[in-house]
Amino acid sequence: MTFLPRATRPVLAGSAVALAVALLAPTSPAYAAANAVPTYEVKINLTTAALDAGFAPSAAVRSAFGITGSAKARSYSYYDTDGLALDAQGWSVRLRHKSGSSFEETYKKRFPVTNGDIDAALTTANAAGFDSGDTNYDAEVDWGYAKQTLSFSNEKSHSSSGYSGTAMPTSTTGRTWLVNDIPGKLENWNAAGWGKTTLQASRAHGPVTAKVYGGAWGPSDDASIEVLPVVGANGTGTEYVVELSFKTSSYADAATLHTDAIDVAEANGWLYHGDILKTQLILDRY
Repeated sequence: MTFLPRATRPVLAGSAVALAVALLAPTSPAYAAANAVPTYEVKINLTTAALDAGFAPSAAVRSAFGITGSAKARSYSYYDTDGLALDAQGWSVRLRHKSGSSFEETYKKRFPVTNGDIDAALTTANAAGFDSGDTNYDAEVDWGYAKQTLSFSNEKSHSSSGYSGTAMPTSTTGRTWLVNDIPGKLENWNAAGWGKTTLQASRAHGPVTAKVYGGAWGPSDDASIEVLPVVGANGTGTEYVVELSFKTSSYADAATLHTDAIDVAEANGWLYHGDILKTQLILDRY
């Protein structure tokens, strides 16, 4: 075997050296950001049997679900086109005003949860750009009577100066605020500028004004009952939507709350056997 003297070995140029190093170096696979970690909100609808003569939660209902707070009012509208183009893409845009607070602007993207497979919904959301690395959006699973929905919410605020109580702006004014604050994911959903153009063509569906009663129950220190009067399906009269809800960061606690709330409501004759989607109801009726 013949060895070349050290001085006569071929010398690689700088670019060739870099290439050789790159080829020999161990490779590390590129990983996408992990799936988001959601919180949970259990939402169980009650019938009007849960209300007293003044359309507030009855004393028995309050006692059964740990509701101790007095009524707090809040008004809100959803913004969408007449044809509900945003809703068709799983987006909802809400402007809400709680008494004594700034306006809340909420831009929410929904993903269905099929057969209780929350992980699959989170993976689908990840592929659409909603992952653990995006701190502008909060992930939450809404857990109703028979339906679960994963949502990602972007929250912004607008000064309520000049507005007393839960007063709402005109449809045009509210739309201007929401268009000016639109987040990038919605602005360019489907195509560049699609979301902004669509929101510019929207109008207020509402407003509606609800009363909310707070408390704590079981493993949730954030329990509430919302009583929402809405116009009847034929455009006249008033119907009442009663929503019992519990927030928690734990899946196990959410599962317990879901089972226990249904059992208590059923045993007392208060349970509505189904899911009333308030967003859809308001978009359809206003």
